[in-house]
Amino acid sequence: MRALLVVNHRATTTSGRVRDVLVQALRSVVNLEVAYTQRRGHAAGLSRQAAKDGMDVVVALGGDGTVNEIVNGLLSDGPGPRVPALAVVPGGSTNVFARALGLPNDWVEATGVLLEALREHRSRTIGLGRADDRYFTFCAGYGLDAEVIRKVEQARRRGTTSTPTLYVRALATQYLLSGGRNRPKITLERPGEIADTDLDTAIVQNTTPWTYLGNRPVDACPDASFDLGLDMLGVRALHTPGFARTLTQLLLPDGVRRTRSGGPRGPHGKSVLRLHDSPEFTLRGDTPRALQLDGEYLGETDKVRFVAVPAALRVIW
Repeated sequence: MRALLVVNHRATTTSGRVRDVLVQALRSVVNLEVAYTQRRGHAAGLSRQAAKDGMDVVVALGGDGTVNEIVNGLLSDGPGPRVPALAVVPGGSTNVFARALGLPNDWVEATGVLLEALREHRSRTIGLGRADDRYFTFCAGYGLDAEVIRKVEQARRRGTTSTPTLYVRALATQYLLSGGRNRPKITLERPGEIADTDLDTAIVQNTTPWTYLGNRPVDACPDASFDLGLDMLGVRALHTPGFARTLTQLLLPDGVRRTRSGGPRGPHGKSVLRLHDSPEFTLRGDTPRALQLDGEYLGETDKVRFVAVPAALRVIW
């Protein structure tokens, strides 16, 4: 079995020691080549070439951004039987995708699971989301949460360490700066449905959870699954008591939330709109709005079409 290990040496928890131990371990079960990312976007090119070279597996050592790049490189010509499988060793600060697969967040334990899966030829096929022409593995955001990601990335470029506190602080700051009732709106368009023109922000999930605050999973759409279409949570009004209630529902663990409210799983109420298992929809902003995929800020756009891509990628787990 031929494998390529793609190493993002700038990932939060990746070090030379981690890399060396992983390389030695992988070489005990596969014919391994190693490549190092040099810039943003490089992992996509490396994995695209790996697919052309007929590699069997591409292993990502890095965070969710590295995984997203590799997935898009592997699927540059679309899903198919000749696409290499993906394996992940968590090396970022959050590692949502790896944890959603059921992998341990500790790289040593995750490596043990990966080695066992490779020896046993164990894998599964998962569905992905696509935003216009780019794939995402677990989540996307259009509006407020993408603006928060933008502020966090700006802080990290200034040397600030990525922590749950940084994200909460960025959320509070961006919320205060986001304006009041005159904030530009987002329109939801679905085939055969009347457009909903009254959203302030939207979170899209391809699986659960949406993200983590430390070890606590945070779920906007707790019924999302790799085996279904896309789920979405749209918030209608940010600067109202309803948004404060939605935010509380997001941050409380689901069991506590349901015990207190007696309501359904996930945020609910008049201030939210929810989609479950949707094959496609389009979000259109009155003005260009921030977009993030898998926790990576991609800039602003005035429209993005989301599509569920079933059985898109084989993963080792």
